[in-house]
Parts: sequence; C-alpha cells; structure tokens
Amino acid sequence: MWEVHDGMGWWMILGSVWFVIFWGALIWLVLTLVNRAGAGGRPPEDSLLEILQRRYARGEISKEEFDRMRQDLG
Repeated sequence: MWEVHDGMGWWMILGSVWFVIFWGALIWLVLTLVNRAGAGGRPPEDSLLEILQRRYARGEISKEEFDRMRQDLG
C-alpha cells in the first residue's frame, strides 16, 4: 500500500529546518520587543557637564565649585 522508507526523508529535514527558523525568529522578536520597551521607558542620560550646568543654574553649587568640577571633568 504505502511505501515505507528507512531513515529520514527530505520532508523531515525540511521540517527540522523550519522548526529551528520558527523558534529562532520567535526568540529574536521577543528580545527585540523587550529591548525596545526597556529603552523607551526611560529618558536618555544627560552628560555630566549638562548635570553640572543645571546644578549651577539652580544655585546648588557656587561658581568656584562649578569651575573646579568642570576642570575635573576635563
């Protein structure tokens, strides 16, 4: 009635390849979405000089402290 072959046929190899491609794509998609959600949830980091300028503008540090810290940052 039906032919019986020993071993794997081409359809089993093709099915295995599709299985690997499917799970690889699914894992890649999940990681991409997680990374985008993590990066989009927080504002970009300010540079140290910008933070120092804001502190000086708010009056948290004096002119001398500002100049010394700016030189330290180089």
